[in-house]
Amino acid sequence: MYLDSTKKEEIFSKYGKSKTDTGSPESQIALFTYRINHLTEHLKSNRKDYGTERSLKMLVGKRRRLLDYLVKVEIGRYRAIIKELGIRK
Repeated sequence: MYLDSTKKEEIFSKYGKSKTDTGSPESQIALFTYRINHLTEHLKSNRKDYGTERSLKMLVGKRRRLLDYLVKVEIGRYRAIIKELGIRK
């Protein structure tokens, strides 16, 4: 499996407040970004996997909603997570 509990703990400890902080928007955005990158690589070699394509679109939408929430709540946290993850160009 590409995403086991140790990898999740690593993501949450790096981007969240602690390794058990699974609810903060920053940690969720980081987790979604990791999953989006994995699914994107999968779709490069499996072009006709439409179920995965749909899952990818739904994940991108979830991440977009969380980013919109961060913009409304605190723009500084939004800018920090964007820069750290390298989402925008």
